[in-house]
Amino acid sequence: MANSFIFSSESVTEGHPDKVCDTISDSVLDACLTNDPASRVACETMVKDNAVILGGEITTSSEFDYREIVKKALIEINYDSKYAEGTDYSYTCKFDAQNFFFMNLLGQQSPDIAQGVDAAAAADKETAEQGAGDQGIMFGYACDDTPELMPSPIAYSHRLGEAITKLRKDRTHTWLRPDSKTQVSMEYVDGKPTRVTAIVVSTMHAAEITTQEIREILKRDLIDKVIPSELLTEETAYHINPTGLFIIGGPEGDCGLTGRKIIVDTYGGMGRHGGGAFSGKDPSKVDRSAAYMCRYVAKNIVAAGLATRCELQTAYAIGFPEPVSLTVETFGTNTVDEAKIEKAVAEVFSFKPADIISQLNLLRPIYRESTNYGHFGREANTDALTWERTDKAEALKSAVS
Repeated sequence: MANSFIFSSESVTEGHPDKVCDTISDSVLDACLTNDPASRVACETMVKDNAVILGGEITTSSEFDYREIVKKALIEINYDSKYAEGTDYSYTCKFDAQNFFFMNLLGQQSPDIAQGVDAAAAADKETAEQGAGDQGIMFGYACDDTPELMPSPIAYSHRLGEAITKLRKDRTHTWLRPDSKTQVSMEYVDGKPTRVTAIVVSTMHAAEITTQEIREILKRDLIDKVIPSELLTEETAYHINPTGLFIIGGPEGDCGLTGRKIIVDTYGGMGRHGGGAFSGKDPSKVDRSAAYMCRYVAKNIVAAGLATRCELQTAYAIGFPEPVSLTVETFGTNTVDEAKIEKAVAEVFSFKPADIISQLNLLRPIYRESTNYGHFGREANTDALTWERTDKAEALKSAVS
């Protein structure tokens, strides 16, 4: 008898309140790294109604206007009353790039943390090497569901999110507003995705359009164009703006915080998560850089044909360079012994924080490009998102032979 189950994952667009915060935090990070690659950044953002509040710790020689960075991000997202000018639709959201309250509560990184991270000796520090910026556990995952080696439910949820954003930004449908969520439920049979059982799309919209119009348009112009027809059946359920009205959205409808969409950012729940958020953190924070490294290694293992599904876990002590553990799990899909795979990983890759930064070239202002629609699975942009490359697959094959 076939083993079947249904798995669901969600995505959110850049106008979701939490993603607004992630976007602002990564915009600040990129501004710091542009002129000072040695910047230490932990930027948190909160948004509500027409307010934007920054907090956290930053040490940088870069100089820029933080409020202007925020304003530019909001305009790019389209939280901007000017966006509706010249259309038949109104802009009624309180959250507006042209008029927002701004508070900057950023301070400098603690010197106690800095001495643990710095590649220098310090009193009672165990090593003079660059250490991890914090303790914690990190995971990376890859599978052969899709060409980008991501689980199908989160991959298609992201594609729907990107597509509805394109419909808004290229002004195909000017009634669309930035805050949207998507969700895809996929049936798996014997470990393989076979059909979509349900699709949920909820989008903020202008007051002048009806819910019935929205449902007809998004079924035709979004879902039918994004989801392959062979995955849709007569039993597929469609829930488009299921609550009816969604006029009040964005930070007016809900408070947003950096780092609250960590499952959206990773594997949609199909792979495990250590709990650390990514956005607003420079790569000395292993919450971000080591999670990227784990994805890089897992993806190369699958690309090398050593497994069809792979998860890595690593863990660090603050201020210490070597990970305290590194585990490879292939869920019984491995084509060679897992011990050989772990040995090959140790030969091909280094998980020291300084080496991760070097291997993935992370001291660049690339993070704004990673913020939305998943930090993983973005094959078209491997010049920036280097952890999506599969350039070590051959080296892994050689190491296990």
